[in-house]
Amino acid sequence: MGWARTAIPSPIPPEVPVNTALRHDPEAGGAGGSQALPKAVLFDMDGTLVDTEPYWIAAEHELTAAHGVTWTHEDALRLVGQQLIVSAGVLRAAGVPMEPVDIVTWLIGRVQDRLADEVPWRPGVLPLLADLNAAGVPCAIVTMSYRNLAEAVAAGAPDGTFTTIVAGDEVTQGKPAPEPYLTAAERLGVDPADCVAVEDSPVGITSALASGASTLGVEAVLPVERRPGLSRVRSLDGAGLDLIARLAAGEVVDEY
Repeated sequence: MGWARTAIPSPIPPEVPVNTALRHDPEAGGAGGSQALPKAVLFDMDGTLVDTEPYWIAAEHELTAAHGVTWTHEDALRLVGQQLIVSAGVLRAAGVPMEPVDIVTWLIGRVQDRLADEVPWRPGVLPLLADLNAAGVPCAIVTMSYRNLAEAVAAGAPDGTFTTIVAGDEVTQGKPAPEPYLTAAERLGVDPADCVAVEDSPVGITSALASGASTLGVEAVLPVERRPGLSRVRSLDGAGLDLIARLAAGEVVDEY
């Protein structure tokens, strides 16, 4: 659940070089029509690339029920996009008698088990990723989930789909701070202002906008509220390179 799963900061590992395709010339237009494509597209994971929010919410309900703690769907929605260690602290405060780090480990294990069975891609995601890959536009996963979960999702995509992963356990300040998106742009060697970021949660959108990236909000478990400079669509189903090029050119698209 965009459940921004950050924990205790750890050193940022080297970029994971997955996509080695030649990069497009950003001045040449090409696959994006008459407009240039961005230098990179940075994707949030939970709720944006994959429909894992129900996995996280179910895990929270299972954990709280096991300890006799009342936990509502509204409680779960308030954690969407938050750092995982912060969310674990909320669960502990609600009555779960475990240390936050142990809560994090327990929840990750439950979600990882579900991902082992199936990676639930959101509608339109795989075709868009394929188009971007064919056009030589590097793509990154920028998530507050931990690296092991992000790698499980990346492994479910065709080889070479993602150039790098920035995970919640690799940054000091998680979303809504801009650090995750700034880190992704730095690893790719591009200016955040030359990137398009795709997000679903209010916390993630705040992070992406603060980084300077052109930001597209896509509805998942929460509505995407109108904000200055924010583009909005209800789904990536049918989204293509033309939309990405329009966003890269600075157009604010509202198809909500």
